[in-house]
Amino acid sequence: MGFESSDDACVYKVSDDVAIINTVDFFPPIVDDPYMFGQIAAANSLSDVYAMGGQPKLAMNLLTFPNGKLPLDAVKAILEGGNDKVTECGATIVGGHSIDDKEPKYGLSVTGFAHPDDILSNSACEGDLLVITKKIGTGVLTTAAKVDLLTEEENREVEQTMAFLNKYAWEAMQGVKVDGCTDITGFGLIGHAAEMARSGDVTLELYSHKVPILPRALDMAEMGIIPAGAYRNRDYTSDQVMEFLSKDPLRDAATRARIDCLYDPQSSGGLLIAVKESQLPRLIEQLGEKGCETDVIGYFKQRRSRFYIEIHD
Repeated sequence: MGFESSDDACVYKVSDDVAIINTVDFFPPIVDDPYMFGQIAAANSLSDVYAMGGQPKLAMNLLTFPNGKLPLDAVKAILEGGNDKVTECGATIVGGHSIDDKEPKYGLSVTGFAHPDDILSNSACEGDLLVITKKIGTGVLTTAAKVDLLTEEENREVEQTMAFLNKYAWEAMQGVKVDGCTDITGFGLIGHAAEMARSGDVTLELYSHKVPILPRALDMAEMGIIPAGAYRNRDYTSDQVMEFLSKDPLRDAATRARIDCLYDPQSSGGLLIAVKESQLPRLIEQLGEKGCETDVIGYFKQRRSRFYIEIHD
């Protein structure tokens, strides 16, 4: 699996029984606490392996920081946060590389393994239902946190959501025939769902009211607290998306805020899973047992127009 599609990682078949999954990701701090930043960045880096149907085994640190300007205690906390998440998923950090840079950045280069038959692409088939495993809205809320609009408790919930490993959603997929999977990150729910529809040459009916959104994210979106990345995501997918929304003026602001959240770039978001209806009950049950969201948010149908996503109320 290479560059032909927008899959989440590279897959190299070693033998009939073993495939290697390689991925890399890192970004600057999105929260103030260095330990939590390390956890979130590591969870995000590990996520691509789970989205491909594999299990992370080895990881290497990627770290930049302004030497002499960032306290070494903070650097240590970032690395400890990352190490704790890697340990939680059962993998091992085996080294890494750091450089002097004006802005801190952290992430991982991750190697995972899977049986070749278990590899999942970010594609969907006609008749699949779309399941999401985490609430969205973290981009809106981390933007709000920068201007002190969140309480301590609200901020903690956002951080814990981002640090929650997609390992548990991957475990919930075991024994379930899944047609496709991807994780939600910088392109937002719409961007990543569009990739699934485009790969399968189908159209997704997306039911916006069924998408789980973090508390206060809708309030903040109504106030116009929207990250710049959400507007870029909307522009990028503008020719792929059609909105079928009711024209109720009393609901217009709330509806627009909900749609804005669908484009919100996520840091370490959940998985999007394409699955047939016959497999859905077992998947929902197992996701619930693992503490994941269990919402069915859309249906992939035959493509009859140029649009890959139709957004409905």
